[in-house]
Amino acid sequence: MDYSKKRWLVLLACCFINLCIGSMYAWSVFAAPMAHYLQQLNGTAISASDLAIVFIVCNSVGPITMITGGKINDAFGPKVVIFVGGLMFGGGMILCGFATSVSQLVWAYGLLTGLGLGMVYGSTISTSIKFFPDKRGLVGGLTTALFGISSVIIPPIASAITENLGVIASFKIIGLAFLLIVCICALFITKCPADFKPAGWQPHNIQSAHRGADKNWLEMLKSPVFYLLMILLTCGAVAGLMCIAMAAPLAQKLIGMSTLEATAAVSTLALFNVLGRVVAGFLSDKFGRVNTLAMACVLSIIGLYLLYGAGVGDTKVFYISIAIIGICFGAFMGVFPGLTADQFGAKNNSVNFGIMFCGFAIAGYVGPTIMGHVYHATASYKGAFLIGIGFCIVGLLSTFAYRVTNRNAVTQ
Repeated sequence: MDYSKKRWLVLLACCFINLCIGSMYAWSVFAAPMAHYLQQLNGTAISASDLAIVFIVCNSVGPITMITGGKINDAFGPKVVIFVGGLMFGGGMILCGFATSVSQLVWAYGLLTGLGLGMVYGSTISTSIKFFPDKRGLVGGLTTALFGISSVIIPPIASAITENLGVIASFKIIGLAFLLIVCICALFITKCPADFKPAGWQPHNIQSAHRGADKNWLEMLKSPVFYLLMILLTCGAVAGLMCIAMAAPLAQKLIGMSTLEATAAVSTLALFNVLGRVVAGFLSDKFGRVNTLAMACVLSIIGLYLLYGAGVGDTKVFYISIAIIGICFGAFMGVFPGLTADQFGAKNNSVNFGIMFCGFAIAGYVGPTIMGHVYHATASYKGAFLIGIGFCIVGLLSTFAYRVTNRNAVTQ
């Protein structure tokens, strides 16, 4: 089999799959109508903020199946892992259409969909990275970009279905569609042969030496570089997840936007998130992955500071700030798959990246939690932005510590 040609079909299938599972980021569109539905159904006061726990759980559990599914993926290939994960992801969304309480949403969307997402996302990213050792940054950016662009495409579709048929029907229809697409695309995905090299490509000397040391997860955990990268990922992702989880409420309460304007803000954030994944992935192939992420930390500080200074009516400042934050968050999502493979080898990258992705799960809990606690304590989000700046500074410092600890890394 000519894997140099086959890999492009695999990449296309992985991109379609990630386009489906990226709908997780559209939760803020489902939250308000679902809260209204539960309130009417049960006669109790429930707000969209009360459903934030569903998004937090979904973000937090993904690494569990990224790691366990990654072990199966590395041993037997991604086809089965993605197929089962697709059943879980789509099935969880369908079950949301039968939910009558917040706890049932946590089980269906938070746990089942979140665990399915982890299985699928880990396998598609790692498989693509293995097939493209010559374009790790760009391919990592593309596959994660399709994951991110889903939050641009799905909200208007979900809103249209919800408006005409209700939020319950929206969950069922979208869940069934994604289940079918993911499971069918899984059939076109093949395991990458060991030590695969595209036709006509030879690694650079420094890359070749670096890839020679394939580490398993135990060896990775013994490396101090792993913990520096985990800190970098966690701190870098906090700023983005603070805003992504609360984008619509932030636009309304901080700037005074209408519901329609807030929806446009959510889409803007998502678009720049996608742009950041592709651009940063490309730049990381040229200028180094950690160099790219260090710049993302600096830009995130600027974006958060602009949000801190924004007030009612500062629409332009708000759009500029969320564009910056979206690009920087996308940079971390797009660059880290390739960075993990560069640092610890491609052989065990499914498991290794799953463990590394725990940093994202931590940020998925910390970011929205900070926003919620600060708002409840002060009736304002501004204090949360200063905390986010603190995380970005720690992330920036970790890039310098990385260079000192890992002077021979490919990312220098």
